[in-house]
Amino acid sequence: MDSRVQSEKEALESNLIDDIDANGYLVVHSDSDVEVENIKDFDMDFKFEKEVNEDVIGQVFDTLGDAYDFYNRYAFVHGFGIRIRSTFKDKTTNEPYRRKYVCNKEGFKDLKRDSSKGDVKRRRELRTGCEAFLRISKGKDGKWLVDKFNDSHNHELTVTPTKVMKHRSHGKFHRAEACKSLMSELSQSGLKPSQIRKVVNTMKSPCENDVTSKQCADILVVERKQYKGKEFYGLIKHFQDKLIEDRNLYFVVDLFEDGSPRNIFWADGRSRDAYIKFGDVVVFDVTYMTNKFKMPFAPFVGVNHHRQSILFGGALLENEKQDTFEWLFKHFLKCMFDKYPLAMITDQDKAICNAIQSVFPNTRHRYCSWHIKKHETEHLRPLKVHYSDFEELHKQWVKSNTIEEFESRWEFLCAKYNFQSGSWITEMYNQRKYWAKAFLKDCFFAGMTSSGRSESIHSFFDGYVNSKTMLNEFVVQYDKAVEARRAAEEDEDFKTMNSKPALSSVNLIEAKASSRYTRKLFDVFKKEWTEATFNLTHETISKTSEQIIYKVGQVDIDKIYWRNVNFRVSDKIDVTCSCAKFETYGILCKHIVYVLKKRHVETLPDHYILPRWTLDARYKVDNCTIGLEDTHNENEVSALTLWYVQSNFRKAIEQARDSPVEIKKLNIILLKFLEEQSIRTRSKQLETASQDSMAGSSQVNMIPQISIRDPLVHTNTKGRPKSATRIKSSLEAPKKRACSHCKKVGHYINNCPKRRWKSRY
Repeated sequence: MDSRVQSEKEALESNLIDDIDANGYLVVHSDSDVEVENIKDFDMDFKFEKEVNEDVIGQVFDTLGDAYDFYNRYAFVHGFGIRIRSTFKDKTTNEPYRRKYVCNKEGFKDLKRDSSKGDVKRRRELRTGCEAFLRISKGKDGKWLVDKFNDSHNHELTVTPTKVMKHRSHGKFHRAEACKSLMSELSQSGLKPSQIRKVVNTMKSPCENDVTSKQCADILVVERKQYKGKEFYGLIKHFQDKLIEDRNLYFVVDLFEDGSPRNIFWADGRSRDAYIKFGDVVVFDVTYMTNKFKMPFAPFVGVNHHRQSILFGGALLENEKQDTFEWLFKHFLKCMFDKYPLAMITDQDKAICNAIQSVFPNTRHRYCSWHIKKHETEHLRPLKVHYSDFEELHKQWVKSNTIEEFESRWEFLCAKYNFQSGSWITEMYNQRKYWAKAFLKDCFFAGMTSSGRSESIHSFFDGYVNSKTMLNEFVVQYDKAVEARRAAEEDEDFKTMNSKPALSSVNLIEAKASSRYTRKLFDVFKKEWTEATFNLTHETISKTSEQIIYKVGQVDIDKIYWRNVNFRVSDKIDVTCSCAKFETYGILCKHIVYVLKKRHVETLPDHYILPRWTLDARYKVDNCTIGLEDTHNENEVSALTLWYVQSNFRKAIEQARDSPVEIKKLNIILLKFLEEQSIRTRSKQLETASQDSMAGSSQVNMIPQISIRDPLVHTNTKGRPKSATRIKSSLEAPKKRACSHCKKVGHYINNCPKRRWKSRY
């Protein structure tokens, strides 16, 4: 107690405290710098100390938490912090029977452990070997009794209340249930501990201590431990709970024999609906690590009517082998009602290419132009250095407009530069149908040439998941990321519907385009319209009674870059251009727009406005846009048709549920239909409907049947660093400068070993 008296004496001598009244309350200067709220807390604890028996030994507590709180409040009054030093447990029952609380300056730092790390910066010494402690033991009655107590400190005690609160044991706010719950919610929103700290500290009371990033991280780690070994179970539980709300959810899990997941694929009902409208082009890329098990994340990405990236589905894979991709593509096809994508864009991964040929034989496969450019920079650099004209000739070859032109220019390059067989450029020639523009001009790609859509999705997920995200957390964060994407789509729908574009003319072609296209797509069209209006001219190549061929281009560029436009004279306007922008993008190019104006076409033909670029393609709740006319076989009911009927049936129930009259009317219609069918036919149809409607919705229901285990941490990934999120190519990474003298990478001219330095003196 001498230290206590000394602390009070120092406080009085420092003019911080005027006096202590008869009840043990502090009398504070009116101009004191101490925060009033903290003084009140300190004041209450002084009163608490007077109520505490000076003989601490013999105090009895019901729980360990009560004992900790008692000693912590005692330490707060006396100006020090505490921590748990040791806990003794019964070897048989593993129940604690003794615990020791010590001053936070007890003991000394382990210098041997620091010396083993080599030459590292050491932290400042905090401990002084203080021997103050309180020990409690458990009695036969289950109560905890203080059997040993030492209050001798070998260091100065803290006097100021605001400084006492900075001891870790007195920062209680971060341990409060309300604070823990808030941290957990913020973490589920994708915020990092440093970001959570800022939010929590903004919302806390002024009298509470600030929460640190480490405290946030520690609390989240403790919460995550309860899911250790149960992450896969949490993932399946998430999908099964979601299936109750979304009957069109599709998820499938491929399991190992021990019950751990090999591959996982899922897509919700809205993603499946989006695929029906925008599944003509799919971008597939596997370059992302989003969970601590290092299972590659493989999203199926498309582009909507606002040219925004959308997700058709996601997968977590065991590896990147052909068998794995074939499994994934088969389930993707089954999920999407056996509707093949018209085109797929991927990188040059051989396993992906073989899987696409196996599962999607009728789909046009295109290599990502961005990856090709990256490899081109790496492999063709020697040719560009040795031959000054190679770069221009190579560029002309790549941008050939026709297949004949492409082949003739290739023969010229081979003759001039004598490419070796097996070289990168000859291999690219052998695979020309997957990347060369001349071979892909007849296929629709929605304006995409690279997997940049997938890359943008990856960067979008960076705000929600990282390489340490648990499996059960990942699927929740995936849903939140998707919801954010859909919110952006709805914003664009609203802006398009509630605004009108500023037209640059009174021409009906521009007016019709503005009324049909979405806001973003009209911006694309308007750019072509402006170019056609002000910058183009033409020459007539040939003219017959059936068609006219024009050569259209800019006045200030060479005519070899002009485009041929065929205008066929008939009842229906039919125009094509050699640039093939409409065929690949779905928007009329400036060359065709120029010819339409030249031919005095009154309005934009409907067959040149794709529905996927209009507001007709927007998402509508409980309204499937695909009708019964999509059934190709009259003798079979496709999964897509059944899904459409099921959607309408649910919609009818929702509309009639609040009206007894309407519900009865709907029920009469259904009963009449059922009465017309025989019992045998009716049973068969109900069984088929049940199987088709649930086909793929829940391909795993093994919780009560088998033992579910978390996956093993994967180590065999294609070129990914251990802590990678998304692979950065050499084009993204900063370039390493080479020595200007010896041309080698790794040093500069100022320390080049091959350069002889001359003395300046």
